[in-house]
Amino acid sequence: MTSTDDVIAGTEPWQRFRRLFTGDVNACVEGLHDAGATDVVINEAHATQRNLLLEDLDPRARMLTGRQKPLSMMQGIDEDVDGVVFLGYHTGAGAEGVLSHTYMEGSVIGVWLDGVHAGEGRLNAALAAEHGVPVLLVTGDDLTCLDAADYAPAAETVAVKECVSRHAALCQSPTHTAADIRAGAARGVAVAGRSGGRATSHRVEIEFAAANLAAAAAVIPTVERVGSRGVSFEAATMTEAMKAFKVVTIVASRAIEGVYG
Repeated sequence: MTSTDDVIAGTEPWQRFRRLFTGDVNACVEGLHDAGATDVVINEAHATQRNLLLEDLDPRARMLTGRQKPLSMMQGIDEDVDGVVFLGYHTGAGAEGVLSHTYMEGSVIGVWLDGVHAGEGRLNAALAAEHGVPVLLVTGDDLTCLDAADYAPAAETVAVKECVSRHAALCQSPTHTAADIRAGAARGVAVAGRSGGRATSHRVEIEFAAANLAAAAAVIPTVERVGSRGVSFEAATMTEAMKAFKVVTIVASRAIEGVYG
């Protein structure tokens, strides 16, 4: 996936790539089961969250699909989970990487968690850590894997493509990458096992592409305006921080009008 059309529901390229992504998911399920996993739940997390083909899913897995999930990409992390896999990830808004973004495609141009630049991977890993859940595997382009080595150093990484630009990559065949994903998932199970998590307070800063989006988000209680295009907020736990982050991005997205944003 290197183009907007590849990831936008309803386009012809999206129909093609949803089949390929389902294949990646199945390769991961195979690897987890190879290493002894007994229950694998797939949480659909991209855009409409209705992309994967249930009818083609490995029958040993279950799939949580659709939107309106309180913890979004990490729904279920507060239940009986021994490890998480970040499959098909990307670098965060403002960073180099294929289709780099954080939640709002081109409208968010930077997110910081406790002063550290954070994409979806770092945010979700922090939420998992709060519940004592390790990251087993991260897949994406080479820069995504490099980023993961910092926020989840114990996790396996599999680079399925090499970033050339935000919209170009040197890719390998699905047959090759499926084998790599399966092997990486199997290795990742070695660090599985829930441990004692710890809830701590966090500060989140978000920079938008336009001032009107920051103005809209700043209407939310506890959210403060930072400069013309930024907002920030503090939360007692990472769980609360992610819920607040979701609210901020939803409110800001409703302030976007036409091509000017």
